[in-house]
Amino acid sequence: MASLRDIKSRITATQKMGKITKAMQMVSASKMSRAEQNAKKFVPYMENIQEVTASIALGSADASHPMLTSRPVKKTGYVVITSDRGLAGSYNSNMLRTVFNTVKQRHKSNDEFAIIAIGRVGRDFFKKNGMNVVLDIVGVPDQPAFSEIKDIASKTVGMFADETFDEIYIYYSHYVNPITQTVTEKKLLPLTDISSSNKLTSYEFEPSAEEILEVLLPQYAESLIYGSLLDSKASEHGARMTAMSAATDNANDIISSLSISYNRARQAAITQEITEIVGGAAALE
Repeated sequence: MASLRDIKSRITATQKMGKITKAMQMVSASKMSRAEQNAKKFVPYMENIQEVTASIALGSADASHPMLTSRPVKKTGYVVITSDRGLAGSYNSNMLRTVFNTVKQRHKSNDEFAIIAIGRVGRDFFKKNGMNVVLDIVGVPDQPAFSEIKDIASKTVGMFADETFDEIYIYYSHYVNPITQTVTEKKLLPLTDISSSNKLTSYEFEPSAEEILEVLLPQYAESLIYGSLLDSKASEHGARMTAMSAATDNANDIISSLSISYNRARQAAITQEITEIVGGAAALE
């Protein structure tokens, strides 16, 4: 049986750990609230740009653009959004397991695909498993601005335009609530599934529809990446808050269990001392 000193040391260490996880839980809750607001604020913009893009692309018979047209697939790109650090429960592991299994099912050779990694955890995982990471970005802030990911977004779109990739998918964690985050796959390019939930608006074009699409479609694709990143950030903070809450609860349970063990050991020590005193007194009689 552990000594009183050992048990007391474990209780003290667990209490300190519980304070750390509680603080991390509160920090993540604050960050999650802001990230959730950012993701929700971006939704109206995405809906409007999708409506305009769909109206031009689908409402003009003579409008065409390479980003709207499927071509034979020789190489596929995967944009994968993870975090830069752990302590977020299954947030990263669910994402990486899904992407890894999907890639293995779809492709027979590493030459058929490449990874664009947003986040240190994903980048390190794919490199460790021998997958080709052609682009990566780490250190994305908790409240990212578009300017901070514009470079990788424009390079990703450019890789489709110059036919490095014939199709691009993006994987991110969709925020449902602080407890639930869903790994989501979305086809980024080509934009063959673009549609509008509203009635298409008729526009008069100056200059031509093709010239407008030439500017609008890359911006739309880049906005899809940014919107997915905002969604992922809310999911990350929600997952981290939940994980730290569970860790705090576990610490409290351990402290309760150790306290019982400590009291029992203390009672046993007191009983032993009393027995020795009584035994000694009896021996003197």
